[in-house]
Formats: sequence, structure tokens, C-alpha cells
Amino acid sequence: MAKPDRHHGLRRERKVKILATLGPASRDPEMIERLLRAGADTFRVNMSHGDHATHAETIAAIRALEKRVSRPIAVLCDLQGPKLRVGVFENGRAVIRHGSHFTLDSDPAPGNESRVCLPHPELFGILQKGQRLLIDDGKLRLRVIRAEAGAILCSAEVGGMISDRKGVNVPDAVIPIPALTEKDRRDLAFAMQQGADYIALSFVQRPEDVAEARRLVGGTSGAALIAKIEKPAAVERLDEIIELADGIMVARGDLGVELNPEEVPPLQKRIVEQTRRSGKPVIVATQMLESMIESPAPTRAEVSDVANAVYDGADAVMLSAETASGAWPIEAVTIMDRIATQVERDPGYHARVHFTDVHPDPTTADALALASAHIASTVTLAGIICFTASGATARRVARERPAVPVLVLTPSSRTARRVALLWGAYAVHTRDIGSFEEMIGKGKRMALRHGFGGAGAKLITLAGVPFGTPGATNLLHVVTLAGDELERHTG
Repeated sequence: MAKPDRHHGLRRERKVKILATLGPASRDPEMIERLLRAGADTFRVNMSHGDHATHAETIAAIRALEKRVSRPIAVLCDLQGPKLRVGVFENGRAVIRHGSHFTLDSDPAPGNESRVCLPHPELFGILQKGQRLLIDDGKLRLRVIRAEAGAILCSAEVGGMISDRKGVNVPDAVIPIPALTEKDRRDLAFAMQQGADYIALSFVQRPEDVAEARRLVGGTSGAALIAKIEKPAAVERLDEIIELADGIMVARGDLGVELNPEEVPPLQKRIVEQTRRSGKPVIVATQMLESMIESPAPTRAEVSDVANAVYDGADAVMLSAETASGAWPIEAVTIMDRIATQVERDPGYHARVHFTDVHPDPTTADALALASAHIASTVTLAGIICFTASGATARRVARERPAVPVLVLTPSSRTARRVALLWGAYAVHTRDIGSFEEMIGKGKRMALRHGFGGAGAKLITLAGVPFGTPGATNLLHVVTLAGDELERHTG
């Protein structure tokens, strides 16, 4: 009897991917492997916490695991971004009374119940009467009465306890600060040196922010850029940001602070829909299973929240503190895997995920990707095989959200890792092909080796002729796995 292939244990029944954040509770090598086997597909390294030495050890552990299990694993390094914070207080904290006046100024002296330093001079020149300042994730809400060169007088609409270096959100203005701080630039250089597959840009406000990061990352050989949408200003220029980025993250934490809570759900659906139309991956993040930081089980509302993101057709759902610092990291990944798998088994899932009407470009490659999805919904198929060097063919096929999984064969290890974040895609790093016969033979062997059907199974093969030419997808072929091929593979 043939031994079970070790790759099959990491094949997922679901198509949506799980992005797990690593931190103190989960970054040791044994725990990273347990998270992978529990259902995590890619890993996030949060540059807001920890030092470069720790992050280097984490990434090295991921790469060692990748080699051990022979599966490409994407690493996403998330930059902190230009986070605004107040200064310090005389006793480490103070109480701002409801309805009282409170001043944010440029005086570095410790603050009290009536004032505190705001060490961000760029804000003093742009804030206007009536605009809001939200402190400590919106727990305190100030309204500007008067803004001068060195002081901003506010009224406390919602007061309360304030302590040292709490964050400040300014939802009503585009802040004239660089998209990348000096810390971000150092962290970006480190991430590139470590071979990060994705770089997430925090607090993006305008497309120019993505363009600046692109210049630092370099061309197509550099890491892919994920723009985090967490500012109202970014929503206003969403199409331009999507065009310049390689993917989008719906970062609901700060977005939920700067907008009214009821505005976030429809906005999430809009961002997912617009990004899906572009064929670029979209991640839904923040507080998805928040209660599991302390509890071994999620709330019913959290389960519904994850399910809705899956029904919307997001490429990935993300866990933050649940896996980075929570008490139940394995359980959080396990329940997210179970939720996503159950949703995709729903007979109505395929129709719901196609509520978003994507519009292929008038190219041969897009026409063939659309045709492969139509064939998959008409003929019983085991999967779609994509031969790709850049990953573009895989992205085109994934955009159509086909009814079957996508086996992505690529000679590029970087492409194989990036595809790990793509809806429905299962990447294999393998040697390139040079002829039609080689394409058919390799496609069948890889399909059998990785569990894409048995004897008699049909699969679609997509590739470009001449072989080895990026962006030249112009061939669609249906293959059938024969019984003797199965015997040769397992014998």
C-alpha cells in the first residue's frame, strides 16, 4: 500500500486563507508549526512590537518550517506607521472632566487635567474649529474650539482617564506627515533583508503613500505591498490606492475609531468588493475573534463576523492578538478554520460569493481565466492547474472565484509564497516547463502528488506559449488522470 503523501496533511478543504500574527505566545518554532497544522496559511510579523533580533529569529523559524514541510509560506511584515501620541503626565495619568476645556500644546512639560504636550507640530497648522481629536482608541473625544501655532484648545465631549503616550486619531483632516517614519524605513529595510513576501503599510491616507513605499521596495522583484485601509481619507481615494498597491487590508481597528461603528460593516463590504474586482488579494482584519485572547471559545457575534467575511469572498481573514499574545492561539486558528470550512460547505456559498460581479479586461489571459471558471461550474473538475512565473495567471483565476481549487505551479519561490495568500490557490515550487508534452505530464504528476483527484478526474490546465514568457497566458487544455498514471505515482 502506498504511504500517504506528507503534502496532503496541509491541503485545506477551504479556499479562504488564514493569516496568523506571531508574538510572545506563538513565535517559538514548535508553536509556529502547530499553528500551521491547525490551519494558518501565512504569518504576520508586527513591527510595532519587538526588536529586529527577535523578528529575525521568528522569520528564520518560518523558513525552516517551510523547508521541513515542503510548503511555501508567506511572511507579512506589518509596519507601525506614523502613530500620533500625546506626551506624558505629572503622575503618569490625569482625568479630563466631561465638558471641560483641555489644551494640546507644544510645551514638553508633563501634563495635567487641563493640558498635555502633543509632540506633533504638523497638527497645529492644519486643525480647524469643529474638528475632532480621538484619544486612546476613541475612549476620549475632544472637539477643537481654537487652533493656534502652538496650542489647540478643545472641549471634552467625552472625558475620562488619560495616561502617558496614548494614541491620537484625527479623522477629519489629512495629516501632512510622511507615510513612513524613520522607524518604518529601518523596519522596511530589515524586512527586505529578511526576504519578507508582503509589506503592510499602516495609516495610508493617499496613493502617494503607497508610491513612496514602492520606490523604497523597488520593482517587481521586491516585496508586495499591502495597503491598510484605516483612515477615512484613504476611503475617499480607494480606487487609486488599490491600483498602486498589490493588495488591501481592511484594518477595522482604527477605521472603527475614526468612523461611526455602524459605518464600518458596509464600508468593509465595499472595500472587499472593489479590491476583488481588481484581482488583488484583500484581507479582513482586527477583532475577528477578540474574545479568544482570554477565552477558549468565541462569541456567536464573532463567529458571524468571520463567516460574513468568508461569504463576501475575502482572500484572507486575520488573527491579531488572538494568536500573538492570547492564551488560546491554537484554538483561535482551529475555530477560524472550522468557521470558514463550514461556510464554504453551505450550498448557497457559491452564489453568495459571486454577488460581486467582476469584469475581466479584454485580454486573452482574462478570457481564459473566466472560461476556466465557467467550465468548472459546468463540468465536474478536480481543479484548475496554472503554470505561472509571476503569479498573474493565478490572480486572474482566483478573481473569478471558481468552484474548484487552483493548483499553481511556478519556478519562482517568491511567487509560490505570495500565492499562499490568494483565495483558493495551492502553490508548488517546481522546475519550469519547455514544451506542451512536458506541461501535460508535469501537470498530471503534480495533481496526483498533491491530492488533486484520482483516476478519471478531469482538470483544466492554463499556461502560456511560448513557455517561459511572463504574462503570455494563451492556452487552456482539459486533461484526464488515467488509472495507470495513478499506479505509477503510488507504486
